[in-house]
Amino acid sequence: MAKIEWHAGELFPCVGFIVTNLNQHSKNVVKFYNGRGTAEQWIKEGKNAVKWTNLSCRTFKDNQARLQLFALAYNLGNFLRQLALPKPIQNWSLTTLQEKLVKVGAKVTQHAKYVFFQLAEVVVPRRLFAAILYRIARAAIPPPVTHNVKRKRIK
Repeated sequence: MAKIEWHAGELFPCVGFIVTNLNQHSKNVVKFYNGRGTAEQWIKEGKNAVKWTNLSCRTFKDNQARLQLFALAYNLGNFLRQLALPKPIQNWSLTTLQEKLVKVGAKVTQHAKYVFFQLAEVVVPRRLFAAILYRIARAAIPPPVTHNVKRKRIK
């Protein structure tokens, strides 16, 4: 089966071939293989950003716990990307997010009742960083409501 895709701005089409033994309609086969490719990209991103292939503990249980922590970190990164990032940077890889948002040197200064984070604007512009922080704060779960109920003492 041949798959031909025309991309905007490209002079020639992108031609791909799928060799399969699936007995399905060609559109379903292409959809299946595209989904498989997407899953492989997620695995590759996890290997590069979270380094989840580094299971160097001696016991299986320790490596299992370590892999679960890697998966949690990967899911939190995707959660951040989907819910807290503005449209222009939602397609950044997790590695790029780490380099531009997390692994950034900052100077923290405190004046009276305010704390200031002074970041180099070379990495991420101030407005973009503020928009990300605003979206994270908006996505936060509010604290549970507690009711002040007076209880009577039973004698």
